[in-house]
Amino acid sequence: MKTVALPSGERVPAFGMGTWYMGEHRAARAEEIATLRLGLDLGATLIDTAEMYGDGRSEALVGEAIAGRRDEVFLVSKVLPQHASRRGTIAACEASLQRLGTDRLDLYLLHWRGGVPFAETMAAFIALQRAGKIRHYGVSNLDLDDMQALWSVPGGRAVQTDQLLYNLGRRDIEWDLRPWLRERRIPVMAYSPIEQARLLRHPGLVGFAEQYRMTPAQAALAWLLANDDVIAIPKTGHRERLRENLGALDHRLTTAQLDELDRLFPPPTGPRPLEML
Repeated sequence: MKTVALPSGERVPAFGMGTWYMGEHRAARAEEIATLRLGLDLGATLIDTAEMYGDGRSEALVGEAIAGRRDEVFLVSKVLPQHASRRGTIAACEASLQRLGTDRLDLYLLHWRGGVPFAETMAAFIALQRAGKIRHYGVSNLDLDDMQALWSVPGGRAVQTDQLLYNLGRRDIEWDLRPWLRERRIPVMAYSPIEQARLLRHPGLVGFAEQYRMTPAQAALAWLLANDDVIAIPKTGHRERLRENLGALDHRLTTAQLDELDRLFPPPTGPRPLEML
């Protein structure tokens, strides 16, 4: 499994598993759990979840899936911005740990910026880290202005990632945010890497994938995996689709192929507001 280095020096899988919407439908539960367990078997040991997903049901599902295998997993969860005060963050983390059936998170993220000052959230993250409840912390959906503001707050420079909407069709972060992150060796954790399956119907991507004997999903994921500072976290609750997605690791795109994808999905030509789902 390809890995990406965090600022701490720890290496984590470049391919992880997202869980947005998972755990919400009882009929799908068994297959979703089987999919997460298969991912662990195949080396996709980074699992991303959040207290927001299904009002905690996704965390509960992940907890069931990793029961007895906790030490194999790099476990990521997130605190909602309305809970991100010093006291609220600690309470939210405790609740997430209980749902997940574990005593620690490997990475805890602020889900997006809200009205609580960064200093309060960072103070809570530091307290949780000192207590052994979280190993690392980071952020999600923060734009360049947000990151620069965070950088001036005590503890802000210890963030390990910015989880962002990033895929072939959503490349705006490449204009200013991603270079800023790269200078500081902060990897991007790319959510919705196939744009909730909408990219799979893009005629250009379909043609590209056919030409090079891969599926559109594999092409989209291989484009992300060509970077040394991007962690892709596609979400699927189906074992067959998970195997397909993991097949992206078998396709190392050439410079010519990357140039071809640039023509199909041009990089940004100027700054734009950060997009998020």
